[in-house]
Order: sequence, then C-alpha cells, then structure tokens
Amino acid sequence: MTSTTALADARIDPRHPFAAHLGHVAGLGEHRPWTPDDGPLPALYLSHGAPPLFEDAAWMRDLAAWARALPRPRAVLIVSAHWESDSLGITSTVPTELVYDFGGFDPMYARMRYDTPESSDLARQLLAVLPETAHVHEHRGRGLDHGAWVPLKVMYPEADVPVLQLSLPTHDTATLLALGERLRPLREQGVLVVGSGFMTHGLPYLTREMLGGAVPGWSADFDAWAADALARGDVEELARFRLRAPGLRYAHPTVEHFTPLFVTLGAATDPAAGVTTAIDGFFIGLARRSFQVA
Repeated sequence: MTSTTALADARIDPRHPFAAHLGHVAGLGEHRPWTPDDGPLPALYLSHGAPPLFEDAAWMRDLAAWARALPRPRAVLIVSAHWESDSLGITSTVPTELVYDFGGFDPMYARMRYDTPESSDLARQLLAVLPETAHVHEHRGRGLDHGAWVPLKVMYPEADVPVLQLSLPTHDTATLLALGERLRPLREQGVLVVGSGFMTHGLPYLTREMLGGAVPGWSADFDAWAADALARGDVEELARFRLRAPGLRYAHPTVEHFTPLFVTLGAATDPAAGVTTAIDGFFIGLARRSFQVA
C-alpha cells in the first residue's frame, strides 16, 4: 500500500528540487537498519531551515548523505527550537497532523505530509530514562513542527521511522545538559537523539545582500566562535554564550535556536570530547553548522 506521505510527494511538480531529491534518495537503495552490534548511535545538532530548505539541492544532498552515513535508526527523538514549554511535553504518539508553523511560502509546503509510524514504544523508552518525578504530558493533538519534520523529511523521506518530539523546557544550559544526559541511554537502543535549531538565526537583521549570499560579520564571528569551542569540547565556554559569544545580539536575538545544542552535548558519551562537523557554510547569511557527538 502506498503511504500517505508518498501519495502527497507524488503530487509535487517533478521540476521541483525536492522531487529530484526524492529520486536521488530512492537511487541510493535500502538504508541499512541499526543493530546492537553498531553500538550507540551518535546524537546530532542540526540547523534545520524552513521550507526553502526543500529548494536547496546541495543542502538536501548533505543532509541525506549524513543520514546515510549512519545506520537507519529505530526511532528519532527530536527537540526543536519551535516548541518551548515550561514543563516537558511530547507530541502525539499516534499519527496526527503536522504543525505548519510558517507563512509566506509556496502553498505546496502546507500540503506536504510526514506520516511516521506510531511511537508509543519510544514514549515508554523516554519515560524509563527520565526521573520518576518528571511529569511528561502527551499532547495528543500536536504533531511535529517544521523544526522536526522539514529536516527529517529530507533525511528519511520514506517516513518509516517513528518520531517523537520533546518540548524545549528551558534555556538554562545546565538543565538542558542534564536532560541530554538522561537521554544518553536511548542511543544504545537505536534511538537517534537530535537537537534542531540554527547556528545563527538573526532573522530580524536579514538584508537584501544576505539574501544574495553575503555573510554578515556577526554571523561569521558567532559561527567561528562556536566552531572553535565545539572542536575543543569546551562546554563551559559554550554555556557562557550570553557573555562570551561575539555578535550574539544579532546572531540570536532570542536563543531558542541555539540552546537545543546543549541537549545534544548532554547526550554525548563525553561532552568534552569535541564534535564531528557534518555540515557547515551559510544559507542567506546564516550559519547552518551541524554536527554529531559520539
């Protein structure tokens, strides 16, 4: 039976870059599934992009290559910049509508589907690693927001991997690192833990020149600072970003696209071991740096 996701994708104009991407991924053949012999999956921090990511062939190719360099996970647990909550919440464990939390783009993007399998097993795994005192509310009417489904649709377009989104409960770096540490055992069970944000996200400061490819100093400087600290495994430096990061006022007028990084680092076997960069460079002047930790 053809899935609802595949049926929706079949209606995409074949001249659209995402249609070509679907053909490219299909040509890669079967994606080998994770087994315990593979050991723990890495944890990822990715710069996710809005629907225009579906128009960037090179970026999509990078994301797909990254996904294919890893075994296909048994499930994905993702924390997105676009769901902040004072208490921990999870998206519905049964398939429900996506959150189309964007505007001003081609209407085709609001017709896209990403109907992943039900994720009740993943919810049970999550609850098992959280403290007994943690109260996690399942939002049965909430699906994945674009910080989750847009990059995952590029990485795993078949929509055959269960996905659960966890809310971002705070911007306190120590708390987020501790949350990531709680999630660490899931990696040993074939769960891909992902923090989804954007390395710089100064949308109020976009200029015509940036749309044409220019990179402002505040974006380049913040990215260089973060890249250096990440390479050295200097979690303390990163945690002091409000005091230490150059260009912060412009790179992150609000910090929700940076702080998912601390969930990823917390989930690392050794957060101070440094990271492996998978994607770098800039998109409309914003740093799309993405990395994985072992």
